[in-house]
Amino acid sequence: MFDIGASELLLIVIVAVVVIGPKDLPLALRTAGRWMAKVRKVSSHFRSGLDAMIREAELEELEREWKERNEAIMKAHPAADAYPMPAAASAEGALAPAAQGEPQSPPPPP
Repeated sequence: MFDIGASELLLIVIVAVVVIGPKDLPLALRTAGRWMAKVRKVSSHFRSGLDAMIREAELEELEREWKERNEAIMKAHPAADAYPMPAAASAEGALAPAAQGEPQSPPPPP
């Protein structure tokens, strides 16, 4: 992330030992570790919040597109109720001969 090499890390450790002192260095490292953990937690929380907002925006966009396509399809193909079916093609007419026990004629050859 910071692209720190071995020589830079060694220099940081030497400066920390000189400035903080070897006695207080473990406490300083623990404190720095806690702060880094808090920063990571806040950044992950922020990132998850952004991801949730992006997901919601995408879902709203997909829902809007689906609604527009559905309306276009419904306009292009009106409902079947608008066109009455002939009695022979209706479900009752197709099942009536079989229900009465009459034999059905075979379909005509192609």
